[in-house]
Amino acid sequence: MSIKSLAKDTAVYGLSSIIGRFLNWCLVPLYVYLFPSEEYGIVTYLYGLTAVMLVILNYGMETGFFRFANKEDNPEKVYTTSLISVGTTSVIFLILLTVFLQPISQGLRLPDQSLFVWLIGATVAVDAFCNLPFAYLRYKNRAWRFAGIKLINVGLNIGLNLFFLLVCPEIAKTNPGLISWFYGALGGASFGIGWIFIANIISSYIILILLMPQLMGRRWGFSLILLKRMLSYSWPLLILAIAGILSQNMGQLLIPYLFSDEEVARSMVGIYGANMKIAIVMVMFTQAFRYAYEPFIFAQAKNEGESRGKMYADAMKFFIIFGWLIFLGVMFYLPVLRFFISPSYWSGLRVVPVMMGAELCFGVFFNLSLWYKLTDRTRWGMYLSLICFVIMAGLNVWWVRWIGVPDGYMGSAWAALASYFIVMLLSYFIGRHYYPLPYEIKVIGAYTFLALIFYVAGILMEYIFPMWGCFILRTILLLIYAGVVASYEKIPVISSMLKRITGKTVGI
Repeated sequence: MSIKSLAKDTAVYGLSSIIGRFLNWCLVPLYVYLFPSEEYGIVTYLYGLTAVMLVILNYGMETGFFRFANKEDNPEKVYTTSLISVGTTSVIFLILLTVFLQPISQGLRLPDQSLFVWLIGATVAVDAFCNLPFAYLRYKNRAWRFAGIKLINVGLNIGLNLFFLLVCPEIAKTNPGLISWFYGALGGASFGIGWIFIANIISSYIILILLMPQLMGRRWGFSLILLKRMLSYSWPLLILAIAGILSQNMGQLLIPYLFSDEEVARSMVGIYGANMKIAIVMVMFTQAFRYAYEPFIFAQAKNEGESRGKMYADAMKFFIIFGWLIFLGVMFYLPVLRFFISPSYWSGLRVVPVMMGAELCFGVFFNLSLWYKLTDRTRWGMYLSLICFVIMAGLNVWWVRWIGVPDGYMGSAWAALASYFIVMLLSYFIGRHYYPLPYEIKVIGAYTFLALIFYVAGILMEYIFPMWGCFILRTILLLIYAGVVASYEKIPVISSMLKRITGKTVGI
């Protein structure tokens, strides 16, 4: 598997991730126009909890599967052992949630929304199990099937959201008997944001059915000895992932507990969450890269020689290059992108550049994780994530309260950027000792400096030129950045075109 193959798979995974996230992103205007910020805050809060629970219920088995499937003589036994383990824990989780639903809802400060809590929990249980069949598709390099099922999931979710939130209220006015058996039974339009969770659970269970070919027709085997070895490898990754996902969702989860006025706190979470949806483009890119990168690094680990290290280093360089390109693209056209959310949420637009930078640092941190995954020092990943979690929690409590109402969420954004930047540097310097790689630091630094100069220039343009002029000049800056990269990295087609136009090769 080469850098070209990694790029191709990242593009395919990115297709499903970007299109899927974009389409889901298009639901945000619907939510923020239908529901006030305090109600949308509940959705953001519960989605943050969903991300945490999904990590817990996977307990590092996804990465463990990749490691042992490439290491053991019988990858099928690795797969089925993982499935049985995660499936069992998911069922136990759902039973415990059902039995202790009321006290759990009260602990989450949602005593009147216990049904929402159960719906999101039941969705998480099946999604956690489905992660392993999806991982199997990545292991088999079946990127297109992976992408297809992911897009079907998104299509179902969007279609059901539109049906429940827009179509059903109209049918209820003209022919209520047609849908009363389910729509009226749950309270109709008054069920509100609950229909979002209904759409989620239906689409998730349909996806489970579509993944049946990855579950049926195979020889099921379970090895307790193998499971113990996998858990020994994966449990530090679980701590890493929990700390990491708590860090990623720190603002949404912590803000409701930092202010006594619950309605105000939920409103802040709603504004914060809505504006983070604009910055989610960077998350899409990081996730697409992650889907392709884990199978890539473990497959490359089988090879010998210096070329392996060069490929890892090139992967880092191109990740940062395209990360900055995405950052500039979003920030340059933010005056247009902001219309995806209601004007009542625009007060939180300052979150976008900070969170874009934070997510880029997180992506680099993930990219650096190969040194402890390949050397089986996964405890280092746990240590780094715990450090990140402690720093972020402390900064959130300090900065969110210090900034106060109504802009306290900015404290969460700056805490995320500071925390990810610190652990990114720590991982780099520690990794140089255990698994040194020939990263092109000067080249990466030059691209970073160029991107930041262009970003500042693009912001200053607003004070000099009309908006249409800003868009033209910013587009030129974006093309210059892409052209410099293409020429210096000798990217085919673009590089040769630039050489014909300028008569020379552009360098840094």
